[in-house]
Amino acid sequence: MLNKIKLLGVGITKASEEDILEFITKGLDKIGEKYYIVTPNPEILVVANKNSYYKKVLNGAKIALPDGIGVVWGTRIMGEWLEGRITGVDFVKSLCKHISNRPITVSFLGGGPNVAELTAECLKTENKGLKVVWAQKEWQNALKLQRTDILFVAFGSPKQEIWIKEHLKDVPASVVIGVGGAFDLISGKVSRAPSAIRDMGFEWLYRLIIQPWRIKRQLSLITFIYLIVKEKIKTY
Repeated sequence: MLNKIKLLGVGITKASEEDILEFITKGLDKIGEKYYIVTPNPEILVVANKNSYYKKVLNGAKIALPDGIGVVWGTRIMGEWLEGRITGVDFVKSLCKHISNRPITVSFLGGGPNVAELTAECLKTENKGLKVVWAQKEWQNALKLQRTDILFVAFGSPKQEIWIKEHLKDVPASVVIGVGGAFDLISGKVSRAPSAIRDMGFEWLYRLIIQPWRIKRQLSLITFIYLIVKEKIKTY
């Protein structure tokens, strides 16, 4: 079992990306086991702070990736330590590379028109042995599709996490991962920040510049900082 640390009442997995990849692949050998993975960022944690049901959904995940430099900073302010952030888009790519030469299948659900299909094709091009079962936008008939080992879901938060939690027992997959806007970035529909900007932790600013409409979402960072400071004061 991978350990978690709490941030604003939500458990964040404290493990390296490599350890998480190994945990997932080895766990697929256990017949009948099903679980889901979430990718909390500051915006998600702010929503969860106001919505107890959503917080419960996040805490029901076996793995919660620290998706956002703010999450890393927040845990360090609270006296904990994470090696670094693990974004949803990077994790999708890492996981597909990790399993490409193994007898493990993947599927893709969500995104805009044809985006799931294009994402699957891009990942198959990057990872020649990747075994894709299906890819589609709509979820209505997804529960009746062929079984897959890993299912990536891109509905956006909080919709995707709640959908995964409420449909997990019926989803034809062993591991279900909510990945937000990862499909748009992998498929090339939305350009990603250069690696130097990502390494500095300013990918959020790059996204804001090319997608100004995200300003309302980014304002939640102010609330996140306030909540972290408030939580830290309580510890004194």
